Amino acid sequence: MTTPSNNQTERPPVVAILGHIDHGKSTLLDYIRNSNIVDGEAGGITQHISTYEIEHNDPERGVKRITFVDTPGHEAFCDVRSRGSTVADIGILIVSAEDGVMPQTKEALQCIRDDGMPFIVAINKIDSPKANIEQAKASLIENEVYLEGYGGDVPVVPISAKTGEGVDDLLNMILLVAELEEFTADNTAPASGVVVETHKDQKRGISATVIVKNGHLQTGMFVAAFTAVSPVRSIEDTTGKKREEVFASTPIVISGWSELPPVGATFETFPTKKEAEAYNVLEKETTEKAPQEIRKTASAEHAIIPLIIKTDVSGTGEAIAFELKKLENDRLSFMILTNTTGAISEADMKLASTTENALVVGMGVAMDAQAEAIREREGTTVQMFSIIYELVDWIKGIAKSRTPKLLVEEVQGSAKVLAIFNQTKKAQVLGGKVKEGALKVGSKIRIMRQEEEVGRGVIKELQQQKIKATSVEAGMEFGTAIESDAEITAGDYIEAIEQFER
Repeated sequence: MTTPSNNQTERPPVVAILGHIDHGKSTLLDYIRNSNIVDGEAGGITQHISTYEIEHNDPERGVKRITFVDTPGHEAFCDVRSRGSTVADIGILIVSAEDGVMPQTKEALQCIRDDGMPFIVAINKIDSPKANIEQAKASLIENEVYLEGYGGDVPVVPISAKTGEGVDDLLNMILLVAELEEFTADNTAPASGVVVETHKDQKRGISATVIVKNGHLQTGMFVAAFTAVSPVRSIEDTTGKKREEVFASTPIVISGWSELPPVGATFETFPTKKEAEAYNVLEKETTEKAPQEIRKTASAEHAIIPLIIKTDVSGTGEAIAFELKKLENDRLSFMILTNTTGAISEADMKLASTTENALVVGMGVAMDAQAEAIREREGTTVQMFSIIYELVDWIKGIAKSRTPKLLVEEVQGSAKVLAIFNQTKKAQVLGGKVKEGALKVGSKIRIMRQEEEVGRGVIKELQQQKIKATSVEAGMEFGTAIESDAEITAGDYIEAIEQFER
């Protein structure tokens, strides 16, 4: 437990719900959101926001706030965690009373354990005629989830996300765990937290949903996340209300970023834009020293294609990922946001629509109605396939169009400068001898001094034995007029170069 300091005060918990597909995560979140949204303004929630606060009246603790992170899937949640950011304080592992532990339950459980956060098991669908709570508990114990009442300390709450039965008990349990963990924050410090969602809008520009994990944020400040910076002109909470200031565990939307901050990036707050930009520079320098596979950040020289892969069987997803790896090179890589089985869902499309240039590909799967609605609204690129090589060929085409062009220089000839005859602002007249290749009139040149480039120029004229020439071959002495801003001296080398893209 954390021992509060003089400046530390209690803060609401941030909760993520994870589990196997179809076990009721979305239904539970919808029930909680519609029943408990602050001020009852469920209809005011911004479409793109998947993080929100609720108020819950606990019989023992009174009215308390809880923040929920509607994760698009445990893969995406784990990806955020792997970037060094702690998003949630408490995990809810949702398990169906009909099915018990399933493959994605195990993956979600591993994610929770890797994060090291306390968690609660919610056994859902207890209203179903097929429900078997004891069997679901047994399957959890078989997977080393040691529940309270069964020799362990992991809280378990039976619920029905459909009818709401047991949901209040679950919310009470969340507040009990939060009380035991003693989550605190320093509300006198400048705000810091995590970027959980980003969105680009023609009217509002670049917006980011962030969760304040410590400190306080108020209008007039500046926030910085990785290499992005934004003035805090206004603060909008998840009901669409404007706020003058917010404190820890509050999810808000900030608009006006200089670029899309990476999802999962930590943000810091500064009183001036100059200080925020200085933080950006430091972040960039730190990242540039990190291995490429860790930083995975797009640049003018390196493109990253974010992908959501949905397949009918998991083996197909693995095969696609394997084929994509073959297409990567020093100028292009893929960032697989999720690679799961089942229909393309609303959560998949939400993740794609808030990730710049993301693609969604499906192999032998359908798209549900909610996902289709987001696709039409956001214009997200979605392609369906039934043959794997057709999918790979399509991505090859995308990769080719997005790969940054590389400007390559090839040395056509090299010569040593033997004497300088005349130097003016427009041209430098000198003599030299070709060592390799050939020099030609009109060639661009590099001026090399002790193996370092000191300037560039263009060959305007060539002479051989005082007779004008269009080119001079290796072994020949020559005179030349070169146009360059750099001052050439005897002993320098000039290299004739040809530039082309590849």
